[in-house]
Amino acid sequence: MGTLWEGRMSGETEEALRALNDSLQIDKRLYKEDISGSAAHVQMLVSVGLIEESDGKSILEALEATEEEISSGSFIFQIEDEDIHTAIERRVTEIAGEAGARMHTGRSRNDQVVTDLRLWTLRSLEELGALVIALQKSLIDQAEKAGTTCMPGYTHLQQAQPILLSHHLLAHVWALARDFDRIMETRSRTDVSPLGAGALAGSSLPIDPEMTANSLGFSDIFKNSLDAVSDRDFVAEAIFVNSLLSVHLSRIGEELVLWSSEEFGFVEIDDAYTTGSSMLPQKKNPDIAELARGKAGRLIGNLTGLLTVMKGLPLTYNKDLQEDKEPLFDSFDTNRLVLTALTGLFDSVTFNEQKMTQAADKPFSTAVDLAEYLVQKGMPFREAHSLIGALVKISIENQKDFSKVVLEDDNFGPEVEDFFKSGVSIKRRISPGGSGLDAVELQKKQIKKQLEIQTSMLRS
Repeated sequence: MGTLWEGRMSGETEEALRALNDSLQIDKRLYKEDISGSAAHVQMLVSVGLIEESDGKSILEALEATEEEISSGSFIFQIEDEDIHTAIERRVTEIAGEAGARMHTGRSRNDQVVTDLRLWTLRSLEELGALVIALQKSLIDQAEKAGTTCMPGYTHLQQAQPILLSHHLLAHVWALARDFDRIMETRSRTDVSPLGAGALAGSSLPIDPEMTANSLGFSDIFKNSLDAVSDRDFVAEAIFVNSLLSVHLSRIGEELVLWSSEEFGFVEIDDAYTTGSSMLPQKKNPDIAELARGKAGRLIGNLTGLLTVMKGLPLTYNKDLQEDKEPLFDSFDTNRLVLTALTGLFDSVTFNEQKMTQAADKPFSTAVDLAEYLVQKGMPFREAHSLIGALVKISIENQKDFSKVVLEDDNFGPEVEDFFKSGVSIKRRISPGGSGLDAVELQKKQIKKQLEIQTSMLRS
């Protein structure tokens, strides 16, 4: 079997063109989707009377045999197999003979490849959603174990206020919940069958796109054949949700890098999720956290690359779109690895509760509480803010304990002495969604309910 277009051309294809044009090494991982799409298409052709039932049976048997060969590794790819579609059609024709030559009736590689890609993306979005939920569960488990453990909350990486460790961990869970929502929204827009659009204008043959869509499990079919074969919005969107997810994973990684350092000492990462040094025997490196941070740059690059490819393409299909698969596959592959590794890490991580609590109990961490105390006594907030700031300055300049400076000020009664005790600042937090004990307990219930909703949305 030569090229699929050899009837129009004369002479041999130049090797340089073949090398540039071929996409087999990238798109051969679509073989299951390609065979599923071809099987649905053939069943439809038989149903509408475009091919004989016996030919349909031969083709379906050949497709099944081809899938087995590829799955087992016995399939022999040939030099003329420029893509997975060509390779499968060649092999089906070898097995089924003349019947195999009828398989492509009423179909183009343009609607074929985007059907394959939508099927692959749908499956991958489901898998990604399940992995996000797994990491959320691990973080929630750690939040439960944390109990009332305190830690410093930071702005600008400077200590700001004491918070609960559980509150901090749950912040990441909520960010991942938004990632899950975006995954599901992308799934809904991906769940559209383009099969039947042909090269760009449909077909003069009595094909039934609705039948193939139903057979393949799509929720909807294309409305415009031009858009059907040229649309890669779903690819860009899938890469976007992966890239934003990777940004959130990168933030988690950054904190683990900081918290596992000797300077912080907040966490101990299990040896199974760290590496050592080839030179420095004492080292225990947070490689997973660093890679979670580093991979984000790559995924953002994937998104930028695809959008740049798409931005100037006229309707409909252009060979430029061959560049859609590699960044898509890489984005999903990368996040699968990172999510799995981070989930394992959090399943086994140990938090140094004593070190965290000590860090949270710095005297100046009560500054906002003291200002709010004055507000409750009738002082305008800006005046209270200025007064507490002045007292902090006095404490620093005179190297005097902050609590003593405060208690010597006439604006405060002896009751504020309790403000400097461990955990009191957190107990004073009463606003909804904050780091107070009651608010965090409510939040745990809310996020567990959210997780139940997310799990119910998965199809597999």
